[in-house]
Amino acid sequence: MREAIEDHEDTEAVREFERKLAAGEEELIPAEVVDRLLDGENKVRVWRQHRGHTASDLAELAGISAACLSQIESGTREGSVGTLKKIAAALGITVDDLA
Repeated sequence: MREAIEDHEDTEAVREFERKLAAGEEELIPAEVVDRLLDGENKVRVWRQHRGHTASDLAELAGISAACLSQIESGTREGSVGTLKKIAAALGITVDDLA
């Protein structure tokens, strides 16, 4: 009986994910992107490239200077929480995705 309940819960979880995916509330992240993030590449750069933005394009969208973005991506500067919020919003992700 317990397995049947767990199977039902799993089925419902998959249906809910599929609903959110169809509604644009969830997205599938390619394995290549996940691997790059897990390998320790700069998260801002990985997400920027995944979203198809140039560095200058993202800087403009986020309302920061291209130099600031370059420094964050190269690791020579840590972005403030406010700056990271702007970048995350421009990329359509959460600040936690950049942490």
